[in-house]
Amino acid sequence: MKKMVMAVVPRDEAENVLSALVDIGHTATFTESRGGMLRQSQMTLYIAVEADDLEKVLGIVRKHCRVEVTVESEENAEPVTTDIGFAVVFVWNLDRFEKY
Repeated sequence: MKKMVMAVVPRDEAENVLSALVDIGHTATFTESRGGMLRQSQMTLYIAVEADDLEKVLGIVRKHCRVEVTVESEENAEPVTTDIGFAVVFVWNLDRFEKY
């Protein structure tokens, strides 16, 4: 069964995500969108994938839209490394998929 992935990613990261998807044989339809409290510019990607490829596609979005940050705290002598993410992803089943 095919799945539809809708990924809302930062505009600056969209090209990296699209290039990585094309590299593994996937394509995406995309639109510019704005949202959030600050009405920041984003790209919404629509990607139809086979269920077996879903984790690969999600991994690409995750890889290109997460940043590892190291923060030094006055309370803690050791720096703390954490991931911050900027993508929102929705996945649903496609009952029908046709190409014309």
